[in-house]
Amino acid sequence: MLRKWQAECISLALSKYRRGHAHFLAQATPGAGKTIMAATLAKQMFDSREIDFVLCFSPSKAVADGIKSTFSQLLECSFNGALGETGCSVTYQSLRFVTKRFWDTLSKYKVLCIFDEIHHCGGDNELNSNSWGYQLLSDVQHAATFTLALTGTPWRSDKTPITLASYTDPEGKIVCDYQYSLAQAVQDGVCRKPKIALIDCEEVKVTESEGLRSYNTIDELLNEGDVTYALILKDQQALLHLIGEAVSRLISIQAESPNAGGLIVASSIQEANKIASILTHSYAQSSVVVSYRDTSSHEKIKEFKETHSKNWIVSVGMVSEGTDIPRLQVCCYLTKIKTELYFRQVLGRILRVTESPNQEAWLYTFAESNMIRCAEEIETDIPDTCLYLNYECPDSQRSRVDESNKTQALDAQLLPASVAEISFNWNDDLSASEPPNGKNSDLFESSIQLARFNQRVIEAFRGV
Repeated sequence: MLRKWQAECISLALSKYRRGHAHFLAQATPGAGKTIMAATLAKQMFDSREIDFVLCFSPSKAVADGIKSTFSQLLECSFNGALGETGCSVTYQSLRFVTKRFWDTLSKYKVLCIFDEIHHCGGDNELNSNSWGYQLLSDVQHAATFTLALTGTPWRSDKTPITLASYTDPEGKIVCDYQYSLAQAVQDGVCRKPKIALIDCEEVKVTESEGLRSYNTIDELLNEGDVTYALILKDQQALLHLIGEAVSRLISIQAESPNAGGLIVASSIQEANKIASILTHSYAQSSVVVSYRDTSSHEKIKEFKETHSKNWIVSVGMVSEGTDIPRLQVCCYLTKIKTELYFRQVLGRILRVTESPNQEAWLYTFAESNMIRCAEEIETDIPDTCLYLNYECPDSQRSRVDESNKTQALDAQLLPASVAEISFNWNDDLSASEPPNGKNSDLFESSIQLARFNQRVIEAFRGV
């Protein structure tokens, strides 16, 4: 049975399509059930013979596999693009290698193209589009009869306009055809109420060339001292304390919900392995490390999701958005990426409501100024910092796909009325790093002392 918001969104989309409009943009909070909504919409359009084929795009193989599973169940088919099938699910990376012949052939049929997490496709013209976004602009809009753009976070951290999104004026204020906020989802019992624990310390000592300096908070240290946030993330005592708090929370939740698990988002593979070692040797917790460089990561994610054999999954560039692991209830945000977009994507991994008795959702991070702001604005569905998008973006900020990615092109040679088999090789690279800020991250690594830790807990939607 559909949730109320899903039924409303489907009704609005069908109404807009039937009035002659081709594009529909839906923003729904992470964990609300966007994929089921999209699959149900596609089924209704198949039943009414408004479409012949559906093509789904998403940012990673893990997400693409999840979409394939949902669509295959609702449409009662394998959904693999084979001869006689009704559609397939692939990644945005694949767009770079799609042939013009495929789009020309596809344009002869009634096609619904679905774009999950559409903010991955930035740009509204050739000058400010990334390679995925420009491909959408130049090919998909001509080939697709209808497009459905989905996002839980309708902005990009580089402030580039989102492909297929509409705007009210030159200032670029976001306008969605349908919006389902986190506040609504919490009120409807669709998403959990998040609690964010900001870990700080009251005693920070740094030995510098001028002598010993003391600070009262982590944020004061970062603002006034010659120290980067990356150094805090590497500090052994800080990690031990934060991870220890998160482990205690997970153990408490598991007393009621034994299958509950935890997610730790790390800055690098080296740091991920260090965190896994802390979990094992300091807290007797089982874990698995997944990264964008490990070709078996997708299988490890699937095993973690289905077997419940590990307490924690430690991720580098793999588990951020769209990855559906409902048993996650505790998260440690230990990455150098401090954008509101990424923060909310990660937070969304622990918000999906399940049938387990305990439905708490906890995120632990350090009390750095950006993290504090992200936590304090969590009740704002689209924060002021992200509400307006600039129309110009320097070339240096434009995303690019590695030329070494040899993804096989879509083949239109056999496309009849039932559309031919479509094959892909997967090689997603979701790495990201913190821009340099001029501070020496290694100079004082051995001379920082953090003590007297404390935490501030921000509980969102207390009145809901």
